Formats: sequence, C-alpha cells, structure tokens
Amino acid sequence: MTQQFTTSDRQDWMAVLARAPAQLLGELWSAFDAKPEFRSLREPETGLVMVRARAGGEGAQFNMGEATVTRCSVISSTGRTGHAYVLGRDVNHARSAAEIDAGLQDASLFADLHRAIIQPLQQAHDEARQLHRGKVAATKVDFFTLVRGEDD
Repeated sequence: MTQQFTTSDRQDWMAVLARAPAQLLGELWSAFDAKPEFRSLREPETGLVMVRARAGGEGAQFNMGEATVTRCSVISSTGRTGHAYVLGRDVNHARSAAEIDAGLQDASLFADLHRAIIQPLQQAHDEARQLHRGKVAATKVDFFTLVRGEDD
C-alpha cells in the first residue's frame, strides 16, 4: 500500500510539529511504540534566520530582525528522510519533529502516527488558540460616535 500525500499535506503536518509545545511532542513521541530506527543526516544545529516583513502588510519588504532556529535531518530504517526546523534552541524538539516527519512518509506508519501525534497536537493548538481568542475578546472595546445636531 502506497500512501499518497501532497506537498500541502506535508506542509500541514510539519507546521503542526514545528509549533507544538516541545514537552507535549516529546511525550507523545516517547509513547509511540512502533518507531523505526533513525540515523542522523544532519545533527540538530542552531542558527539564525532573517525575518522579513512588509510595511503595512502590503508595502515594501524590510528586514525585521533575526530569529533563532534549530534544524535537523534524519533517515529512517525504511529509507524515509525527515526534516525539521523549529523556533528556538531545543535540539530534542527538532530531532523528534524530523523523526516524526520521516515516519509520516511511511505508509505503514502514517495512520497510527497521525492519530497518535498529529491529531492531539493539532487539537492542543486549536484549544490554546481558542483560549487566547477568548482572552482577547474579553478586552475588546467598542467605540462609537454620537452625532450632535448643528448649533444654530
């Protein structure tokens, strides 16, 4: 059985892995029993990337600043290559994300990994986002203008 996934599918799961809380990701990955063996293609390494922005969201690009990232690449015993880039300096987060990326590309592991790791991480992200939106909404202020009549 060959698992077919699109580039968009892979981008989605890699985004979930990259933004996941490192501790939760580590716990879920440690609890997953059907892991293949992995060897490093690129050991986790930390560096800087330039963050670009646009004035007003649509204007000219400018260099906003630098962000610390950690990257890692692994290959599984089944021949799948996994990559990860995560914000910050957590090498365990980067290694786990790369290993899970490789595992998700294996048709025999995809469904179990998706159910055991990607879905809980996505759910945790959605819940945290809803909580944040609720806190933001609680501070919303509605401004309105009263129109006064003309002074004659």
